[in-house]
Amino acid sequence: MKGVVIAGDRSGSGKTSITLALAALLAGDCVVQTFKVGMDYIDPSYLSAVTARPCRNLDGFVLSGDENRAIFANACRGADLAIVEGVRGLYEGAEAIGDAGSTAEIAKVLGLPVVLVVNARSITRSAAALVRGFQVLDPGVSIAGVILNNVSGSSHREKAVTAIEHFCGVPVLGAVPPVEEMRLAMRHLGLVPFRERSGEAGFSERIETVKRLIGECVPPAALLGVMREVSRPSTPPLVALREDGPDLRIGLAHDEAFTFYYADLEEVLASAGAEVVRFSPCHDRLPDADGYLIGGGYPEMHGAELEANGACREGLREAARNGIPVYGECGGLIYLTDRVRLAAGWQGAKGEEVFELSGVIPGEARMPARRVIAYVEGVSARESLMGAGAFRGHAFHYSAVSLDPGTRYVYTLSRGSGIDGPLDGAAVGNALGAYCHLHPVASRRMFATFVDRCRAAGREA
Repeated sequence: MKGVVIAGDRSGSGKTSITLALAALLAGDCVVQTFKVGMDYIDPSYLSAVTARPCRNLDGFVLSGDENRAIFANACRGADLAIVEGVRGLYEGAEAIGDAGSTAEIAKVLGLPVVLVVNARSITRSAAALVRGFQVLDPGVSIAGVILNNVSGSSHREKAVTAIEHFCGVPVLGAVPPVEEMRLAMRHLGLVPFRERSGEAGFSERIETVKRLIGECVPPAALLGVMREVSRPSTPPLVALREDGPDLRIGLAHDEAFTFYYADLEEVLASAGAEVVRFSPCHDRLPDADGYLIGGGYPEMHGAELEANGACREGLREAARNGIPVYGECGGLIYLTDRVRLAAGWQGAKGEEVFELSGVIPGEARMPARRVIAYVEGVSARESLMGAGAFRGHAFHYSAVSLDPGTRYVYTLSRGSGIDGPLDGAAVGNALGAYCHLHPVASRRMFATFVDRCRAAGREA
């Protein structure tokens, strides 16, 4: 099996479109397993769609080296190629000096070469200086090739390619011109998720256009040429299915409003003995289950549909009132409140809009608010639905939640990224809502505790 990391020199370098296209083109002849560095949900939705295999997340801050290697090993079974898309610039991470949380760290943990995507707009010979700087900053990172983006013509291309190959000693695999069709639709938290766009008129054609343009400028064979052979993984999985099968059901909210889930989640829940039953808060009645999990997403973009489905809202409120455990994360936290209030002008609204939600946790969410994108560390209290202990996660939201005075919080974060500064994890009965996103492998004991609490609540009912 061969593998490679495609990294950017900065955010906005074009690595997402380039990785998407090359993965899709190579998947026509090979089994391609993709990965995304960082706690991102949206880019993986595109990579999963074009390769027909779930894209997995890797992260050096939230996950240990062994956990990253185990996820990589498990996902690569049966694959011919592994392509890892980086996050932000190659060296951006949680620290100024160390490489924790960076793409560079993951490349070293997995022993993979890096192809650097460089935004070459308005630079030629300086592109070589930029690449050379990336090479010398960390000699432990092997930069095997370069892809130039935003190259304006043949003269621009020739100068930049010649300079890089002369001064840096690595091949330039291709040069991509600035083309409007390369841009994928954006929203306040990044790309619009693939599921929301897949039904749009012309969307499939746009993806095909991106593939064609990149394929003409960056031959997939050139990428194959710099990939490194890696041993077929033999690391045992960190989570395994129970031999005796599931003994309870967890309802998982999964539709256009709630798409922010990591590919490992259902495996982690299954390893704890749960059968996962997907349902749509926009369209379905609440299924019978021993517990409910509502992940992140864009509930504010689908407020009308969520409000209109009163049967699901009322069913969840009644289930929580009866002591059935409910866990909501970020967008799920919003859905657990009484309502979401959208400011006039938000996403084109003519006036303020208010949508009624499930009312499991008294209070309301409002948008927009201060944008928060940050790693977080925290401690969960013993009485938490997720159990006691330290954890690491990620905050990623553009909203604020105001809860009733006296609300009990069971998470204490190291920084003010929670519901109320460092306080996160609002607990009402057996319901818990938090802004913090947890990775299911890093926090597998917390998710196992959640399943155990669901099991115990069922016995008490």
